[in-house]
Order: sequence, then structure tokens, then C-alpha cells
Amino acid sequence: MSYGGLAGGLRAVEHLRLVFAELHSVTMRDTVSFHNAWENFAEDGSLLRPEIPEGAGKAMLDQLTWWGRTLRAGRAHAAYGAR
Repeated sequence: MSYGGLAGGLRAVEHLRLVFAELHSVTMRDTVSFHNAWENFAEDGSLLRPEIPEGAGKAMLDQLTWWGRTLRAGRAHAAYGAR
């Protein structure tokens, strides 16, 4: 999770993916972003166009599910020994 839009938060998260790779962690590329948040939310905080983040959220959760199942199967087959 980040804050700051394209110029800040999203770029920082991309740099952190390199750090996590060194820690032997799996990261995901897909994100749910709210660019120009003031144009996407009503006064009461509800989304004006929910179909946009819902589609991105589904893609991200589908990818998370795939990674979870794949890593579980890998661990059942052989223990991971980071060196």
C-alpha cells in the first residue's frame, strides 16, 4: 500500500520490489490505483465509477490466488532452502 500517486508512492513500491526479491519474497505487479482520487470519490466517500477498481482488484486477487496455490504446491513438493 502506498500514497502519493504516480510520482511518489507507486514508484517507491516498485523500488521495494527489488528489496523483497533479495529477501526471496514473491511480489505481484498488479495493483489497484486511484489516480486523481478527488475525481473518483463522491462527498460521502463512495466510488463514482466502481467498475474501474473492481476490475483491477479482481485481477490482483486472481494473481494472489494463483501465487498462493503455486507456492503451497511447491512447498509440499520440496522445502525452500534460501542460501
